[in-house]
Amino acid sequence: MRLLTTLLLFFITSASFAQAPYPSKVDLRFDHWYDYAEMSKALHDLVDAYPELLSIESIGQSVGGRELWLVTLNNPKTGSDREKTAMFIDANIHGNEIQAAETVLYSIWYLCKSYGVIERITELIDERSFYFVPMENPDGREVWFHQPANPHYLRGGIRPVDNDHDGLLDEDGPDDLDGDGHITSMWIQDNLGRYEIDEEDPRFFTRVASDDPPGGWSRLGEEGIDNDDDGRINEDGIGGYDPNRNWPADWQPEWIQFGATDYPFSLPETKAIGIFLLNHPNVAACQSYHNAGGMILQGPSASYMKYPGSDMRVHTAIANKGAEMLPFYDPMIAYKDLYTVHGGEDGFTYEALGIVSFTNELWTEKRMLANGNDPSREERTSFRDHLQFEDVFVPYHEVEHPTYGKVMVGGTKKYSSRVTPPWMLEEGCHRNFAFTMFHADEMPLLTWGALDIKRMGNNLWKVTIEVVNDKMIPSRTAMAAKHHIGAPDTLNCTTSYANKVATSGTVRSLLPTTKLSVIESEQPQRILVNNGISGNDSTLFQFIIDGVGDVTFTYTAEKGGSLEKTVRLKEQFIPKVITHKRSIPTID
Repeated sequence: MRLLTTLLLFFITSASFAQAPYPSKVDLRFDHWYDYAEMSKALHDLVDAYPELLSIESIGQSVGGRELWLVTLNNPKTGSDREKTAMFIDANIHGNEIQAAETVLYSIWYLCKSYGVIERITELIDERSFYFVPMENPDGREVWFHQPANPHYLRGGIRPVDNDHDGLLDEDGPDDLDGDGHITSMWIQDNLGRYEIDEEDPRFFTRVASDDPPGGWSRLGEEGIDNDDDGRINEDGIGGYDPNRNWPADWQPEWIQFGATDYPFSLPETKAIGIFLLNHPNVAACQSYHNAGGMILQGPSASYMKYPGSDMRVHTAIANKGAEMLPFYDPMIAYKDLYTVHGGEDGFTYEALGIVSFTNELWTEKRMLANGNDPSREERTSFRDHLQFEDVFVPYHEVEHPTYGKVMVGGTKKYSSRVTPPWMLEEGCHRNFAFTMFHADEMPLLTWGALDIKRMGNNLWKVTIEVVNDKMIPSRTAMAAKHHIGAPDTLNCTTSYANKVATSGTVRSLLPTTKLSVIESEQPQRILVNNGISGNDSTLFQFIIDGVGDVTFTYTAEKGGSLEKTVRLKEQFIPKVITHKRSIPTID
């Protein structure tokens, strides 16, 4: 007994020491689900506790009138959030995908408690700004939490839709026949039924072979009643659309893409986020969290969509690093490895806004046995029995149905398949947060490089100046450059009234034999850099200046911030300081 007590004290003390360097001003648990009210309170508590880093605002209201909370994380001492390269992180666009919101909450919490303690995170917050929307679909989230539901319901929102085209709206949704708060399966005895109760485990029905006698049971579907007397059950429940098909990128109408609604941004939730992103062109990276499959998804989402190769290489390199950080996750291209999506959010953020974007599907059953394999039915059942203590099962039992008489109702609850078991939640939150911070750290970060000033005549100077990007993501994606999305980068040379820029352009190196690529312009003091500064690369610019004294160079990139440097027109050479050089892998 003394040994057990000693061990317990050791583990408690060790845990305390492990947490001591990173105390939080807000005590949040991540073995716990937060409904809309609890999540809203947690967000406001964090903002109140860390006012020097956080602010919160509502960017709109959902169909049901719930606020769409957006939290901004920024250190104003190092610049305003709009001056810095920013990352947008959101979650829970599908109402049933609840742990996505907890992952965003964890991200805010961890960043704040680590600021000033963990050097790399402190540096990241000082350099960047972050925008968080934990609950894109608060209405669907509330239905999942507080109304009878199953793992897949409610995916969409609550705006009424006539799903069965009978002129009525939301009149035939699922019914909780036994009043236990869960929508499970419904079975009836039937002489021609092709299922039988499993002899070894009566929680399951097993299909009989085609050449065997009937098993005596037929599945009627999910718990429900034919409320509109049309011969079908549960065919017109709440809503009936998909917010992640409502974005203006390859949007297609309902008869092509189910759930798309009437037109892009017809939903207040997607419209609010779209307006925010359009008003914040400094966003260079987007991360959306969904809930099931263990995937790091990138576009294209349709086979006919073609992405520039340089952007694909950047996406693939980041996703491959994610696969190292997230056990049992697979980097995937949506249309090729999953399915075609029209009007998806990550399509909008990349194709329409030129933002490097990913969608992570959080839970994967490969984590059950931690061996990288999809579990068999027996292995899955063993996990649920021994680690979840049957908490995800409703034993089959008889219920009186108004149409069918006695039926059997039971099966798995809404917590059973798509949702991470709460005691496994925090690790998943942390690993996904860490991957997203890797992504954030690879956003463009521009610095001045080499400088060379040579006299060409009495007051005629050749100034060569370098702009360096030591991060993987370019200051302007190839998609943005190709389709003229946003403003191109610019390099301005500001001189005194008497000075004049005669011509300007780009050069490939500082070798004496290198020729200047002249920019034909009526304003040679201003160079438009349509392709931006590539990832892990630099660009040399050259100005021929007639004058004396000081000149100021200003490089501006929507997604890369701005640089300013003043130099004196006199002979000088400053070589580029090499920090680190990482190549972006090619795609096989």
